[in-house]
Amino acid sequence: MVDTSHDWIFSRTGIVERRIAAEGVVTSDLAFEASRRAIESAGIIPDEIDLIVVATTTPDMQFPSTAAILQAKLGIKNGCAAFDVQAVCTGFIYALSTADQYLRSGKYRHALVVGADLLSRVIDWTDRGTCVLFGDGAGAVVLKAGDEPGILSSHLHCDGSYSQILCAPGRLSDGKISGSPFVHMNGNAVFKIAVTVLDEVAREAIEANGLTKSDIDWLVPHQANIRIIEATAKKLGMGMDRVVVTVDKHGNTSAAAIPLALDSAAREGRFRKGETILMEGVGGGVTWGALLLRW
Repeated sequence: MVDTSHDWIFSRTGIVERRIAAEGVVTSDLAFEASRRAIESAGIIPDEIDLIVVATTTPDMQFPSTAAILQAKLGIKNGCAAFDVQAVCTGFIYALSTADQYLRSGKYRHALVVGADLLSRVIDWTDRGTCVLFGDGAGAVVLKAGDEPGILSSHLHCDGSYSQILCAPGRLSDGKISGSPFVHMNGNAVFKIAVTVLDEVAREAIEANGLTKSDIDWLVPHQANIRIIEATAKKLGMGMDRVVVTVDKHGNTSAAAIPLALDSAAREGRFRKGETILMEGVGGGVTWGALLLRW
């Protein structure tokens, strides 16, 4: 549909393949599959979940929240809190940080945190600058309250003055879409900002915990572009063998990218108990953030 090739895409992005959801599949369907697996891995039953936070830019509908729909699909009948978070590609970091604060309050014991997006639905397939980048997916984790910290700290930021460099500016009014509903991106501007803010927030997280760069065992970054990932790792002084990369398999899945990468590495047994993991992302807004955890 556009003038491109595998070599052109791979050399600029590192993307080899992606997944596109079938017609009729909605975000909560993918979120359900990821959540079911996360709950099973956590060794609990759905009704033990007392908080659901879903990060998504592509909700099933304007309202209710995708989290509410997910709650019903999981068969959770306990009346637990459920809501969505919208921070685009930084969404999972925002959602995980939010759930962490709720658990630290002592009010909740188990939180289901999901990143899920169907960006194929908001892509202009004639725009070579965006249509080669994005895919569909979902990832989920269960947070449990405990005596020892798993999440050490989180650091969230936004600069709305850059909101126009990565956006989908369409609006729903009187049953009609006003403006373009498709993703618009200034790739060069996004790249420059991403490399800068990811380095800054990584340093912020490391310093806040009295650590040094060498104390970070793994980097699990947002999977947007291999060049951004490599630049971030270089600034941290990390070899790519300590960086979890799945952009080649999934493309940019927005809020799903980090949990998909985390799940992939965990299931491969790459993480060891006691290791320190840095997760970070940047997305439309412009939003960015980092989260440090002890495995």
